[in-house]
Amino acid sequence: MLQTLEETISRLAILDRDVLAIAWLSLRVSLTAVSIGLAVGIPLGAFLAVAIFPGRSILVGLLNAFMGLPPVIVGLVLYLLLSRSGPLGSLGLLFTPGAMVAAQAALATPLVAALTRQVIADAEAHLGEQLRSLGLSAPHRGIALIYDTRFSLVTTALAAFGRAISEIGAVLVVGGNIDGHTRTLTTAISLETQKGDLSLALALGLVLIGLVILVNAVAAILRAHAARAYG
Repeated sequence: MLQTLEETISRLAILDRDVLAIAWLSLRVSLTAVSIGLAVGIPLGAFLAVAIFPGRSILVGLLNAFMGLPPVIVGLVLYLLLSRSGPLGSLGLLFTPGAMVAAQAALATPLVAALTRQVIADAEAHLGEQLRSLGLSAPHRGIALIYDTRFSLVTTALAAFGRAISEIGAVLVVGGNIDGHTRTLTTAISLETQKGDLSLALALGLVLIGLVILVNAVAAILRAHAARAYG
């Protein structure tokens, strides 16, 4: 055990090239996927929070259900879509970082939309009557409430990032865990543990924890600074 810890510290101290490459790919894929999730999920969640239409409760129920969608199922569906015989096979995305972005975005988007819907619904309960008295339509109320709750929505973004960067099932299916191409922190940790290279697995695990802490710290600092700036 002591030898494993020494080797782990050594890998981190010398900035092991393999560790850095895997960490950079994981961060790039997850941030891209979360950006897509936020771009789609926030407007969708706000719309479901303020709009009233037939079938709305069904859509909300489906959205909440998709929050717990098994990642391996998402990976399987995307695999079928992106395989050579699938409808999107001509894009050539299977076993590429693009496929992993799609998988993580598919998992992050329902989470963002569901959490946003709850945040906006709570704000609508307090400010909705005032906004309606100003003659704002549902889309305009949604935009106003998104702006009003922008600091609260940072937590939603962090939850999506945590879901994306810690994912293994879907990215393993559509990415293939190809060395130097589609190997992420989580898939590499699983592989290296099975191979018995515990020092590398532990180093990757520490990097993963460090990235999550770093992103959360940066978000907290930006949120605090923005809150002070906007009073």
